[in-house]
Amino acid sequence: MQPKIIVKEVPIEEVVEVNKTIVEFREPYTREQFEERYGDKEKLIIVAHINKQPAGYIVSYDRFDDGSLYCWRAGVDPQFRRKGVLKALMDYQEQWARKHGYKKIKIKTRNKRREMLAYLVKYGFYFTEVIQHSAIEENRILLEKRI
Repeated sequence: MQPKIIVKEVPIEEVVEVNKTIVEFREPYTREQFEERYGDKEKLIIVAHINKQPAGYIVSYDRFDDGSLYCWRAGVDPQFRRKGVLKALMDYQEQWARKHGYKKIKIKTRNKRREMLAYLVKYGFYFTEVIQHSAIEENRILLEKRI
């Protein structure tokens, strides 16, 4: 049985703390780095909790001004993986985006993030572009989902 997951919109400081637990992100972002990225654009900042503990987050914003919401940063604390946290976050994001008039969600990940790529394909995202790097595992994969 999956634990109860509660997703809520939060101040960026909560994301900064959860982000420190994501082992794939070598240098955790500061509040200022997050704020610099999304600036004054419309944004969604959410954290998922399991038993009142922060388990994962998503930061999305209106990057392209084309009717899409860009899911810029997403991560789940390793101790909470495979418990439905990412799905809960993505479901919340999709409902929020639809309610705010967005028609698509866009995301970019790296070729080496195999679990994330598999998740995105399973949940309806399509590949739209590959940005090549000298090391194939560092290729950036752009995906989108119509909502």
